[in-house]
Amino acid sequence: MKTRVKYLIYLPVLLTVLMHVTGVHGMPLFAVSCMAMIPMASLMGRATESLAARTGAAMGGFLNATFGNAAELILAILALRGGLIPLVQATLTGSIVGNLLLVLGLAMLTGGWKRPTQTFSAIAAESGSSLLVLSVIGILIPSAVHITDPGIVQAKEIHLTLWVSVVLICTYFVSLLFSLKTHKHLFGAEEKHEKPEWSAKLALGLLAAAAGVVSYLSENIVHTVGEAGKLLGFNDLFMGAVLLAMVGNAAEHASAILMALKNKMDISLNICLGSSLQIALFVGPLLVIIGYVIGQPMALAFTSIEIVAIAASTLAVPFVILNGQSNWFEGVELLSIYAILGLAFYYF
Repeated sequence: MKTRVKYLIYLPVLLTVLMHVTGVHGMPLFAVSCMAMIPMASLMGRATESLAARTGAAMGGFLNATFGNAAELILAILALRGGLIPLVQATLTGSIVGNLLLVLGLAMLTGGWKRPTQTFSAIAAESGSSLLVLSVIGILIPSAVHITDPGIVQAKEIHLTLWVSVVLICTYFVSLLFSLKTHKHLFGAEEKHEKPEWSAKLALGLLAAAAGVVSYLSENIVHTVGEAGKLLGFNDLFMGAVLLAMVGNAAEHASAILMALKNKMDISLNICLGSSLQIALFVGPLLVIIGYVIGQPMALAFTSIEIVAIAASTLAVPFVILNGQSNWFEGVELLSIYAILGLAFYYF
């Protein structure tokens, strides 16, 4: 019975195929495709973890870090290919802000509700916070240039963004070397011998199959997001920064909150900070390079409200985590900031 219920979560995937066959598109297809993305993103994460469990802590951490946002990356690439650059930029903004404020806030609120405080590594929090500030500076520099010099030649702006992206990706891989190899003792990255959920062949097969399904679902979302936005009355910024960002990261969001409920706040914090860092240092810059290659050049020139949102979340989180402990009210504070930014996205 439990097995049958477990497989029911994949029902939306079958529904999307049925909708295509019967000619149902628009808002219904968009909604069901978004629902189907959540279990598929979770499946990709589980397959990656099974592979990571066979490779040791360093390589396993590398796999989890690199493929942790695979579903969102696929969705963003297809949106970029379709020329939906503002939507892609909004999704990047929403992923960074959502992980730092919404998910971490919910984790602190739920995990700390029945506990006076929860503790985690202050050293890891400090290292993650400083790297987050560095990454945000990197992705906002092109925006600053664009705002201060609106007449800048687009080619120069794209080239600046490309070189900044190269620096950020290099920083990302060096940070993995630091946290997973040379200074892993500071992050609790000790060697663990966990039994993999699946064999290597099965995990690879599931990862490939899930990636294919996610690509199919992403195509549906990209083709219907405009109509869905008009029907719902949401602008591109709100659709990308709130709705699509939540869909792409739903599986990770659930994991972070679950770990906080189990009083494993170190893991919860690593998920939230780690995912934001992946977006800022790897996914965003990689999308810039991919866009240039496929003829859809994307500069990291965010709107003013996106800049404020990213800067505000980056400034707020260190104040909460640098002491190495949290409580439920600090979670409420982060959620309040997210709610205010969400309203700004809606009315912008």
